Amino acid sequence: MTDIPSTAAPAVLILGPSGLPLARRVQALLPGAVITGPHARLAADDRALVQPLDPVAEGLRGLFLAGRPILGIAAAGALIRMLAPVLADKTAEPPVLALAEDGSAVVPLLGGHHGANDLARQLATALGAVAAVTTAGDLRFGVALDDPPVGWRLAAGLDPKPAMAALVAGASVRVEEDLPDWLAPLPQAADGSVPLVIDHRLREVPAGGLLYHPARLAVGIGCERGAGAEEIGGLIDETLAGAGLAPGAVALIATIDIKADEAGIAAAAAARGLPVRVFPAARLAEETPRLATPSDYVRATVGVAGVAEAAALAAAGPAGELIVAKRKSPRATCAVALAPAPIMAGGVGRAPGMLYVVGIGPGRPDWRTPEVDRMVAEATDLVGYGLYLDLLGPAAAGKRRHGYELGEEERRVAAALDLAAEGRSVALVCSGDAGIYAMAALVYELIERGEDLGEPRPGWAHVPVQVSPGISALQAAAARAGAPLGHDFCTISLSDLMTPFTVIERRIRAAAAGDFVVAFYNPVSRRRRHQLARAREILIEARGGATPVILARNLGRPDETVTITDLDGLAVDAVDMLTLVMVGARGSRRLELGQGSRVYTPRGYGSRGEDSFADAGFGRTGSGEAVA
Repeated sequence: MTDIPSTAAPAVLILGPSGLPLARRVQALLPGAVITGPHARLAADDRALVQPLDPVAEGLRGLFLAGRPILGIAAAGALIRMLAPVLADKTAEPPVLALAEDGSAVVPLLGGHHGANDLARQLATALGAVAAVTTAGDLRFGVALDDPPVGWRLAAGLDPKPAMAALVAGASVRVEEDLPDWLAPLPQAADGSVPLVIDHRLREVPAGGLLYHPARLAVGIGCERGAGAEEIGGLIDETLAGAGLAPGAVALIATIDIKADEAGIAAAAAARGLPVRVFPAARLAEETPRLATPSDYVRATVGVAGVAEAAALAAAGPAGELIVAKRKSPRATCAVALAPAPIMAGGVGRAPGMLYVVGIGPGRPDWRTPEVDRMVAEATDLVGYGLYLDLLGPAAAGKRRHGYELGEEERRVAAALDLAAEGRSVALVCSGDAGIYAMAALVYELIERGEDLGEPRPGWAHVPVQVSPGISALQAAAARAGAPLGHDFCTISLSDLMTPFTVIERRIRAAAAGDFVVAFYNPVSRRRRHQLARAREILIEARGGATPVILARNLGRPDETVTITDLDGLAVDAVDMLTLVMVGARGSRRLELGQGSRVYTPRGYGSRGEDSFADAGFGRTGSGEAVA
C-alpha cells in the first residue's frame, strides 16, 4: 500500500488496548507516526509499541501546541474536551482527526484546511472507511480557499471567509487571467462579485476578494562566515520591499553548498518559514553568462563569479530570469530570480542536511527528552549500533536504518556525516548521553580530520550538527541508588583501547586524592579484568573498605539490577561490560530503609566537620568511622 506523505510526525492516540490494532495500521500508512497513550491498561508487550502519555489530556494538549498532527482512536467529543483549553487560534491549528475504533470512519475535527481534510480522505481510502468532511467549501467546490496547495500562498493578513461565504451562497469570481488547476472548479463570470487576483508582486487586497501569491521567487544569498541572521533577514526584507515583491511569493532561499552550515542563513530562512537549498560551485558556475554583476573577487574566494545571483538563477531554472540584481549589506548579498511557475523546493539543489547527535538514555521512551523525540521524528535516516536503533521502537518506523556493530564507531560516524553531507536529515543514535563517552566527540574529531579511509571529505566541515543530551548511566545509577552525586564527582573510563592504563591509573589516584565520588564506565571486558581490581585497591587505600559502592546494570531496561555493596565487598567477577560502578566519597553515607539500601553524599563537607579530617589525611567511612 502506498505511504501517505506527512510533513510532521503524527501522533496516533489510543486510550486502551482495543485501539492498538487500528493504530498500527495507521502507523504503517504514515511514515514517522508514533503511537501514544496511557500504559496503565496495556500488556507489557504492547507497552513497547506505545510511547507513554500520562496524564493523557495534558500530554495531548502538549502535542497539539507543538503542532503535531493528532489522530485519536477515540470519540470525537472526548478529543474536543481534552483539547478545549488550548483552542485559541484557528489559523495555527494542526490537523486533529477522530477515527472509529473499527476503522469505519475518519472525522477531521480541527485543522480541516491545514491538511486534516486531505488526510481524512487519504486515510479513508487506505482503510476502506468513510471520510466525514463537513467543510462547506470543500464539499461544494472541492477547494480549500484558506489552505492553498504547495506552491501557493494566501496573501498575508487576508481573511478569506467573506469570499468563501459569498461563493457558497452562489456568487462567482472575477479574474484577471486564467486560473490554475486547483482554482478552476470555482464559478467564474466577467461581472463576478468576488475579485480573485494572482500575482507575485505586492498588491492591494481587493475588497471582499482573494489574493494568492504563486511561489515563483527564488532568493539567492551570499555572505561572509558568521554573518548574523538579523543582517541577512533584514537584507532579504529590504530587497523584496524595494522591488515591490511579495514575501509570500518566495519559494526558497538558495546559496552555495559551502554555506550549508551557515547559522545566519538558516535562522533567517526559518524566521520566514522558508526552506534553504544549496548548490555546488560547479553548478553555480554554469550561471555565469546570466549574471548581472559578476565579481573577480568572489571568483577568487569561492570559485564562482557570484553567489547570490547564481544561486537565485539556478533555483529558478533555465527559463527563470534575474529580476533583482545583487544588493549588498556589510556582510551579505541578496538577489532575486523569477521562475515561470511555482518552484517546488524539493526539486532544486539539495537541502543543507542536518546531523542530530542524540542520546536516548537507556532506551525507554519515557526517559527520552522531547527534543530527542523531535529530532528523531524529523530525521529521514537513523544511524547507530543496531540495538540502539531497536530501542527506539515505534519512533524508528518509516526511517531508513543504517545499523552497525560494536567496534564500528568510526564507521557509524563517517556514514552519518556522509548522509548529512548529501542533504539528508540524520539522527546518530547513542545510548545514554551522546556527549559522555559516546559519538558526539568523534563527530567533531572526524570533521576536523576531514577524511575517511584516506579519502578527503571536505563536505563534512559544512554539515550542520546539533547535539541533544540524554539521561546518562551516571545519572540513572545515582537516581536508582539514592543521591550519591550530592557533592563533587567525576567519571573515569577503565577501557585501555584509547587511553594507556598508566594514564588511567594516574587519574584514579587524582580522583582518590581529591575525594571525588567516582563513576567507572567500561569497568571490565572479557579480556580486561585487572583495571577494576587496581582501582579498588587505590580507593581502599585512600578512603577505606567500607566506602559505599553501587553496581548498576542495564538501567532503565526490563532486566535492570542495582546492587549496593562496599569496596571490601566489591568482586570483579560480579561486574560485566554492561555495569556502571560508582564508588562513594569519604563522606558518602549508606542508609538501610524500608525501600532497601540507599546511598547519598552530603552536599557540603565543611559544615559537617569534614575539613579537619581532610587536612589531616583522614576521611569517614560509610558507617561514620574515621579511617587513615
